[in-house]
Amino acid sequence: MWVATSHHRAARWTRRLIRESRRPIAPPPHRPRPEQWSAEQVTLAWLGHATFLLNFYGVWILTDPALYPRIGVDLRLGTLGPKRLVAPALGLGDLPTPDVVLLSHAHMDHLDMRTLRAVLRPELPVVTARDTSDLVRDAGGRQVTELGWGEAATLRTRAGEVRIEAFEVKHWGQRWPNDRPRGYNGYVLRREGTALIFGGDTAHTQLFQRLRPGGPYAAAIMPIAAYRPWIWNHCTPEEAVQMADAAGARYFVPMHHETFILSDEPVEEPRQRLEAALAKEPGRLALRQVGETFVVPRV
Repeated sequence: MWVATSHHRAARWTRRLIRESRRPIAPPPHRPRPEQWSAEQVTLAWLGHATFLLNFYGVWILTDPALYPRIGVDLRLGTLGPKRLVAPALGLGDLPTPDVVLLSHAHMDHLDMRTLRAVLRPELPVVTARDTSDLVRDAGGRQVTELGWGEAATLRTRAGEVRIEAFEVKHWGQRWPNDRPRGYNGYVLRREGTALIFGGDTAHTQLFQRLRPGGPYAAAIMPIAAYRPWIWNHCTPEEAVQMADAAGARYFVPMHHETFILSDEPVEEPRQRLEAALAKEPGRLALRQVGETFVVPRV
C-alpha cells in the first residue's frame, strides 16, 4: 500500500522501477560504423546518454561508458536502477579497442561499474576526476590518472599523443548520499591542432567563459536534460548553448537525454528546446538521435 500510494521519493522511485520492468527497450535509431572511420579525421558517435565513441585522428576515446540495460547499483548479477529507453548504438562486442577511457565523475549514470568491468583491461589508460580512482581500480583499471580542475595529462597511445585538460563545472561528485566528496570535471581534448570540449555534467555557470582563451573549439559535447527539478545541478538546453557559446565552440553536440528517465521533464522536451535555441543556426547542431555520427571539421 505504501509503495502504491506514498509520495515519498523512495515509493515513487519504486513505482517507476516496476513500470519500467514491463517496458521494452527500443532499438537505436542509427548504428555507427567505426570500421569505416578515417584516422585522418575527428569522428564521434553518440552511443547514448553521456557515452561517446571518438576517433580523434586515430586515437579511440570512450567517454562515461554505460552500455547495459540499466544503470544504478551493481549487484554483480544485474543492476538495480533506471532502465534504458533506447539500446546503446554499439554493444560491447561492437566497440573498437579504446585507447583511452574518459570519466567525468562518479555518478552511476556516468561511472557504470558493470560496463567498466567489461571494458577495462590493466594496460588501458583511464582519465578520471579527483577521488574516483578507487572505483576504477575496483572495476579492473590499473593505469588511472586523476585530474583536478586546471590539471592536464598528455597520454601516449599507439596512434600518438592526446592531451586532456580538466576544468571546473557546476555539479557534484558523491556516489552515495553518505559518500565522501569526490571530484567532477569537464574536459578539453587536444590533438593535432584540434580542440574539443566534453562538458560532463553541469548546471548553468559562467565557468565556461574561462575556456575561451584556449580556443577555438571545433565542438562542445554538452548535457541538455535532467533539469526538472534538478536545475541546480543540470542545465537547460538553452543554458547549455550559452555555455558552449561562452567557450567559443563551433559545433554543438548534445548528450545526457532520451536514454534514461532521470527527471520530470518530458523525454523529448530537451531536444525540442535545443532545436528552438539553435533555430537561427541549425547547422551548428551536430546530431540529434542515438547512434548518429558526426565528422568534426577543423576550426
